[in-house]
Amino acid sequence: MRYYAYLYTGLMPYFHATNLEWIEGVAILVAVLIVVFVTAFYDWRKERQFRGLQSKIDKNQRTSVVRNNFIQQIPVTELVVGDLCFIKYGDLIPADGIIVQSSDLKIDESSLTGETDLIKKGEDEDVRLLSGTYVMEGSGRMVVLNVGLNSQFRNIMSLLGATADRNESKDKETDRKSNIATPSTKAPFDLSKQSVHIEDETKQPTPAISEKFSHKDQLRLLKTSKDKNDNTINETTRANERKSQNKARNAATESSEDTEDDDIDADNAKHKSILHSKLTTLALHIGYIGMSAAFLTLISLITHYCVTTYAMKKQKPSVIDISYFISFLIQATTIIVVAVPEGLPLAVTLALAYAVRKMMTDNNLVRHLDACETMGNASTICSDKTGTLTTNRMTVIQSYITGKHSEQLPKAEEVNQEVLPLLFEAISVNTNYTSKIEESKQDDGGLPRQIGNKTDCALLGLVQNWGGSYDRIRQDIPEEKLVKVYVFDSARKMMSTIIQHNDGYRLYTKGASEMLLTKCKSIIGENNQLKELNDIEKSRLIHDVIENMANNGLRTICIAYKDLGKEKQDWNNEDKIINDLICIAIVGIEDPVRNEIPEAIKKCQRAGVVVRMITGDNIMTARSIATKCGIIKSDEDCLILEGKEFNKCIRDASGKISQKQLDEIWPKLRVLARSSPQDKYNLVNGIVKSRVTAHREIVAVTGDGTNDGPALKRADVGFSMGIEGTDVAKQASDIILTDDNFLSIVKAIMWGRNVYDCIAKFLQFQLTANLSTSLISVVSAAAISSIPLRAIQMFWVNLVMDTLASLALATEPPTEELLNRKPYGRTKSIISPLMLRNILGQSFYQLVIMFIILYAGQYFLDVESTVQKIQNDPHAVRELSQQFTLVFNSFVLMTLFNEINSRKLHGERNVFKGIFRNPFFYCIWIFCFVSQILIITFGGQVFSCARLSITQWAWSLLFGVGSLIWQQIILCIPTKPFALCFSAMYCVCCPCFYTRQQRKRAEKEARRKPAAADQSQRISRWSDSDYMTFNKTDQLTSATVVAQPSPTIAKFTLRKNVDRLNTECHVINKFRTRLERIVGYKRNSRANLLDE
Repeated sequence: MRYYAYLYTGLMPYFHATNLEWIEGVAILVAVLIVVFVTAFYDWRKERQFRGLQSKIDKNQRTSVVRNNFIQQIPVTELVVGDLCFIKYGDLIPADGIIVQSSDLKIDESSLTGETDLIKKGEDEDVRLLSGTYVMEGSGRMVVLNVGLNSQFRNIMSLLGATADRNESKDKETDRKSNIATPSTKAPFDLSKQSVHIEDETKQPTPAISEKFSHKDQLRLLKTSKDKNDNTINETTRANERKSQNKARNAATESSEDTEDDDIDADNAKHKSILHSKLTTLALHIGYIGMSAAFLTLISLITHYCVTTYAMKKQKPSVIDISYFISFLIQATTIIVVAVPEGLPLAVTLALAYAVRKMMTDNNLVRHLDACETMGNASTICSDKTGTLTTNRMTVIQSYITGKHSEQLPKAEEVNQEVLPLLFEAISVNTNYTSKIEESKQDDGGLPRQIGNKTDCALLGLVQNWGGSYDRIRQDIPEEKLVKVYVFDSARKMMSTIIQHNDGYRLYTKGASEMLLTKCKSIIGENNQLKELNDIEKSRLIHDVIENMANNGLRTICIAYKDLGKEKQDWNNEDKIINDLICIAIVGIEDPVRNEIPEAIKKCQRAGVVVRMITGDNIMTARSIATKCGIIKSDEDCLILEGKEFNKCIRDASGKISQKQLDEIWPKLRVLARSSPQDKYNLVNGIVKSRVTAHREIVAVTGDGTNDGPALKRADVGFSMGIEGTDVAKQASDIILTDDNFLSIVKAIMWGRNVYDCIAKFLQFQLTANLSTSLISVVSAAAISSIPLRAIQMFWVNLVMDTLASLALATEPPTEELLNRKPYGRTKSIISPLMLRNILGQSFYQLVIMFIILYAGQYFLDVESTVQKIQNDPHAVRELSQQFTLVFNSFVLMTLFNEINSRKLHGERNVFKGIFRNPFFYCIWIFCFVSQILIITFGGQVFSCARLSITQWAWSLLFGVGSLIWQQIILCIPTKPFALCFSAMYCVCCPCFYTRQQRKRAEKEARRKPAAADQSQRISRWSDSDYMTFNKTDQLTSATVVAQPSPTIAKFTLRKNVDRLNTECHVINKFRTRLERIVGYKRNSRANLLDE
């Protein structure tokens, strides 16, 4: 018994030590599992939330059908075979069917066939409509044949899942061969469409709809699917394939000649968000630093152990040494785990998911999550007018009829009674038959509810106010009896309808007044007599009537007609038919500015976001509305252009769009009137590609029409209208405004900035802890051959820093203060000088405290010096240490209190402001604090912690609270040295990258510099009507529009960029020279940066 007792007593410490070594391994697994499961859980929540949003979008898609002899709006999911479905311009066809009635119907089938040309459909030609295609022109009715999985689009989707895996390897090999053979045919859709959007204005641009699958997949699956349904379509499909491939190859060849590197970067902006790009770069740099620190730590530990054990103590190698080396490797690996910001993706996911969920309550339905944070950096908003800035509740308040201009709408008895029946019929049949006014239902203002096109509803309201009945007229002339309908087009700005009248035909037309007047030869005057309209009379009408209405912010609509005789004509010859018209009346339609818009515009301007209005209204109406909204002011020079003149000014002598000329226009442009979707796209594309500003512009665009699709796609963030927007616009957009209100865009900016700031707060907190742990590990390993923070302790710190901190900081609610600063821009680093000051200042404080505890703690903290024990006996590193526990405890508490400091990014002194608005934050903070107490008290061998006395706890708490006091001192330090230091470090560490960027910028500036002769020619080519600017001395209420073709505008971009380039080169050169002098660092192989 004595023998066994002696043996047990001698080996018991060894057994205890051995049995506890599994703890670190299990701790690593537990920490990994926690991070993985938490990240996976929130990724799952984000995916479920996104699917919920997509489901809501699908449910919101509605269509008009006939049920119980009434036209009803129903969700597309409720369509059944046999329904009579109404389709119109901009609709996504919800099911397969055949046409029974149509008016100039053209379909975009590129999502199925890849054919970019619009396909004309009608009762007498191609009668079949396929789901998943878009109505680009016209309207009609169809009988539903296939719904759900039996429809063409759903069939392709199901086939995609069944055949994708089977043909994946074959497709890859085929694609590889085809790319080698014909590299210009890669991505035919995108390239061909891009060339169409930019250059070809005679052809209607087709939005890139088919993003779900590749060109080859679409054609193969379409062929497989259609073999089951209709063999005759295969020949058309193959012909379309050959045609589209040829067109794509030609377009790709043309576009490749003119494409530059910066253009490619701009095109890829939608696929990789701005914040994602910045975080990717930052994560790489942090990872490199962490691996470097881990490598240095490992080398220091091994070197110190080998020198002490083998060289100084002359011990021989043993098996036990392997456990020490493994321990060193675990510690180095732990440093990498702690340094690498694996909590960053979780923070991004949490911030985006939280913002998207809250944005739904602010009428923002987010389709692409990246758009949320991108909107926070938006510097330009190109907004529509109707419905976005205005109420979209239109009413006729002025009229010009039978030679009388009434600034207040006259009563019915005051109007010539003989002309009223003609006017009523012109309005009733030449408006969309789906537009109507429901007296029995009221909108939010208590007025009769307007359904359909609001301009049509305003005219129908005029008919009712003057005692007419559009319902009775439509019953006498139903839609199926209309001979021909020329639907409204944004290019021609008018809509026309041909009906049978008596024994002949009659044409009714309505549209933009100044454009339609040019097609009129006479007007109905007093006593119902026709009066000839010559050029002088037209000019008088434009000046006295149209401009007068427009100056009051009214949209002017001209209504005209023409008797076509008894013989049938070529109804497709629109230019010949719509000519020599007789003007019936001109009306002024009021669309009041929303009450909240002026204040919303002020918020945008205060936030550094420039609002530009793009509208189809005439220039005087646009100016009046922009004045009321606050987009233009009396104390600034700003340009107001019409689309035609804008298009002229941005093109060079060869007719191509010149970025250099566009850069001279857009910085001062505030209103673009009478614009087409192509003008809108050109402006958006030019601003996105421009490098006039230091950090480049981030552009948000609103759109509601089918032709707005290209602009919505090209912008960094596209907003579509949830009420008035077409399905094409919604599919092309990133965010859907469910209330069509500009104020919701301002809220999106606030939420986007909040996401950006939440990520920055998390980075500020995490990088401080990363820097502290990395430096304490490297220095301690080199100095004492041990790390005061054990592996399991580091994993707990990592859990606090990453997972829990991301939960706390990524859910901070937004405040109005977010709109008091300028946007960050596209190229500005996410680590600002203020953040750098806070990170370095807090890291310095934490390191000083930890080194004081390590080297002086035994003098005032009543602890035994573990540092001296380890220097005498390296094996003492495995013993529990009160000194190391105090280092760990103080560091965690300093980190927790610094988490409160990290809530503020912009130098705010009150770090507690708004802390109780975020329950996540204070609940997680309290949980971490309590958990730390339990770990120190009861952790023991598991967490390598020794119990601390009350005095030692008080010191630890004092060190933690000291972080709050130290932060107030840090805020007194100026940030300029940190900014210059950051620039110098970036230049020295990354000279290749920076030199290349400066060289590209210098080359671009050289290409942009205009010759004096070319400049004078361009200025002389501009006429007085080319662009307009408000004189500062004029009042906006009676502002004089003057021409100012000044060379200052032409030189603005060059001078600003050259000054910035010279300043940056000077600063960088100065700091490189200073650093070379200090540390002898010089790269002789690099060209002189100032020369670059």
